[in-house]
Amino acid sequence: MNSLFFKNPIPNSELTARKTARSRDLRTSYFRDTTAIIHSYPFRRLKHKTQVFFSPHNDHICTRIEHVMHVASISATICRALDLDADLAWSIGLGHDLGHTPFGHVGETILSELMSGSGGFKHEIYSLRVVDHLANYGKGLNLTYAVRDGILNHCGEKFEQSIVPDFEVKDLSSIKNRDNYPATWEAVIVRMSDKIAYMGRDFEDALQLKLISRDELSADVRELLGENNSEIINTMVNDLIATSLETGRIGFSDDVFKAMIELKDFNYKRIYKNPMLSSYHRYFERVLKTLFEYLSEMLEKGGEDDEIYKAENNFLAARFSDYYRKMKPFYLEVDGGTQNVVFDYLAGMTDNYALNCVNEIMIPRKFEYQFNEIFLNE
Repeated sequence: MNSLFFKNPIPNSELTARKTARSRDLRTSYFRDTTAIIHSYPFRRLKHKTQVFFSPHNDHICTRIEHVMHVASISATICRALDLDADLAWSIGLGHDLGHTPFGHVGETILSELMSGSGGFKHEIYSLRVVDHLANYGKGLNLTYAVRDGILNHCGEKFEQSIVPDFEVKDLSSIKNRDNYPATWEAVIVRMSDKIAYMGRDFEDALQLKLISRDELSADVRELLGENNSEIINTMVNDLIATSLETGRIGFSDDVFKAMIELKDFNYKRIYKNPMLSSYHRYFERVLKTLFEYLSEMLEKGGEDDEIYKAENNFLAARFSDYYRKMKPFYLEVDGGTQNVVFDYLAGMTDNYALNCVNEIMIPRKFEYQFNEIFLNE
């Protein structure tokens, strides 16, 4: 088998189609999507969103923005080896997690509870909502079909040994679950690279935070995959390239896949469900539910009356009022109402912003200043 096997049968005109046509420039269509993503507000906010470990004071613990960059670089590397479009993989990789909530997957679970009756929150589906609608104040990023398809169908929580695309041009807006596969080889590679990127890095971060020790992972897995993140990525990438060329499917050899599953099971048991991490969950739940209740009450009481928001004497109310005013036309046109305003604003928050907002509505700055003035005048 050689790299000529990996060709996308869908016409390029359909893969590069946008909702609104754009004039051509020096960039390829997919590299143009990359620039749109990295200049967007949702992408910038990823630098302050949790990947796995909530550790804002440790610069060496992986954040969401680092994760998407790892996925993009791994995907592009594999695509070059298989003679596929690295620009497409790079763009999907950078955009695949734009819909992630504050506080990582814990935040996703909490927001699912707040979405009662709607099927729950799925960050893959929400990422498409972000790039299609919420970014750029309701205008979206106008990305190509292939990038949007890859973002929506990147599901990194399913562990298949090998995958092939479905090669279908789907109505992406109608998809509400994780059951679909991407339409292109590049998107399938991103889906696999997501797992390659986070498993070794999560293991290494847990070592640095002393949640685990290296010898807790079986010697067989360490011998086959490697002792650290760099070795694990190198093993998985090279195995995926060699196995894919041999089988015509994007996947891993039996031995590497078995070790990969053992590493995944270890991470879930010893890291993701570690009591030290889960002890924060109730705290994050209080933070997000408090903000949700506060903003819902403000919207019901304030509507479009700026004075009511200003009377709160905090930046959260003022910023939310500005967001509501700018986004209301979008909500009325696309959602048929403003029922999702509070939820979208909350889902877009960074960890730090959510924490600062809770502190602010509990002790507004003006309140603090007033007491400081009294103290200084004594």
